[in-house]
Amino acid sequence: MSKKAHGTGLMFLAAILCLACTGCAGIDFRHDVPRDYALSEEVSVSVPGTEEPPMEEETSVEEEPAVNFLMEEAYPYACGSLSETEQIWYHDMERILGSFGGQENLSEEGLDAGLDEESIDKIFQCVLSDHPELFYVDGYSYTKYSRGGAITAVEFSGTYNVDLDTAVKRAETIGLAAEQILAGIGTEASDYEKVKYVYDTLICQTDYDLNAEDNQNIYSVFANHTSVCQGYAKATQYLLNRLGVECALVLGTVETGEGHAWNLVKVDGNYYYMDTTWGDVSYQIEENATEGGGGFSMPEINYDYLNVTTEELLRTHSIESEVPMPICVAIEANYYVREGAYFTFYDEEQMAALFQAAIDSGRRDVTIKCADAACYSEIVAGLIDGQEIFRYLSDEEGRIAYAQNEKQLSLTFWVTNE
Repeated sequence: MSKKAHGTGLMFLAAILCLACTGCAGIDFRHDVPRDYALSEEVSVSVPGTEEPPMEEETSVEEEPAVNFLMEEAYPYACGSLSETEQIWYHDMERILGSFGGQENLSEEGLDAGLDEESIDKIFQCVLSDHPELFYVDGYSYTKYSRGGAITAVEFSGTYNVDLDTAVKRAETIGLAAEQILAGIGTEASDYEKVKYVYDTLICQTDYDLNAEDNQNIYSVFANHTSVCQGYAKATQYLLNRLGVECALVLGTVETGEGHAWNLVKVDGNYYYMDTTWGDVSYQIEENATEGGGGFSMPEINYDYLNVTTEELLRTHSIESEVPMPICVAIEANYYVREGAYFTFYDEEQMAALFQAAIDSGRRDVTIKCADAACYSEIVAGLIDGQEIFRYLSDEEGRIAYAQNEKQLSLTFWVTNE
């Protein structure tokens, strides 16, 4: 499967190391704007005393829905940000949308507790945030009934991008594709192993394509293997939730001002951010160059955004979600910390062990993460300026290339024959 290259605002330096000189090229980034769900508002306001609201018996919540798209493994992170009163309508909408329902009354209990039409959009967005499996939901419509200036009933319905039969078939396709992916890792795996597995697998199996069909939902990833950031993020959430790992959707912008979507994930009791889209190196690179002007290929996966702190994330991302997000400070499950590639100073013994482990496992690339700018400058001076990289990585099979991410204080080295 070919990978498509797209530019962004995050700057790297990439180069081929030579004994006499180095060549370098800039790598740009670009990010898609998550689509806002369309709101189709149908409001019917009755003349006082002339119209009765629909009878509650017509929309009994006790009836078992004919279909139910909701998965049992969902983690309602956004729901937890709502008040107990708002959660009443959350569960109403969850049931209606999950059963592909039409117009039904939202609970009168919510109205009695002070909810009104102004509450609908906030609650709806929380339902969609918690349930990536509602891939067929485009938006919602509602009708309100009032008497004497007071709302007496609110009918709510989802609006859908496909009919029910198509939604059922697509859900089956998604389920089968997900089962094939999940078969690759056991339930006994650690939280970290599950998160890394999903990150790696989605990156390797998905092309970033702004023109991909259904690119705001998980069908684009599991059926077509092409998507944009919301597709990546929702697919990440869907798989991790099924593996029993808490994962939530996060919306915001990146340094260019464009909208973006990524995830909040809980590993061994601590929260971290992960951005599967930005982990796809083919998505990041717009053009490459070598000393002679030809192209060279970087490693397929970038781990700078696998289990990062809030501080690291905010160097390039801005959180603009209505759902409050925690301050993530733990680093124990950060990729580089777990893989022994996190440096607080230029430790030559640690460096040698890191490269030897990569060689022993057959890997052709190594990434180093620095704790701070001083450590980063020290390692750059040694490995690149002093060309000490050749002490750890042989260029007998080809030339040694490298990429720098100054914002995330990381360096990647790999052997290339190009």
